[in-house]
Amino acid sequence: MPQAPDRRPRGIRNNNPGNLNYVGQAGAHKEPGPDGRFAVFPTPEAGLKALRNQLCLFMGRDRLKTVNAIIAKWAPPNENNTSAYAQFVARKIGVEASVDLGPATPTLIGNMMAAIIEYENGQNPYGSLIAQVAADLPTSGAAA
Repeated sequence: MPQAPDRRPRGIRNNNPGNLNYVGQAGAHKEPGPDGRFAVFPTPEAGLKALRNQLCLFMGRDRLKTVNAIIAKWAPPNENNTSAYAQFVARKIGVEASVDLGPATPTLIGNMMAAIIEYENGQNPYGSLIAQVAADLPTSGAAA
């Protein structure tokens, strides 16, 4: 009997809840098929760590300080309704999209991760795992 197709959102199926493009991330591979461009991580935790690290790079290395700036780079307007995305994330984390977020903290990063996951996938099945991953912020590239 054939197996039923996996109907979970692409980001959940790929253990990549932020829908990060594949760029050679350690332990990941590019999703198969002609439309494959996203990273596939071996575990949900690995995908959450990649999401956390990317947010920290945007805030630290790239000095993106507002939800508007972060989401414009995360989900460029040529592919997304960036304004609606930024407003969703800002509302979920309780700030205005144009306000300086300050330093990257585990709470801020965890809240942003949860909002991005929900927007990207229409659901967030990760619960407390997000806070666990966000609690261990990388030091390289993190915003001070």
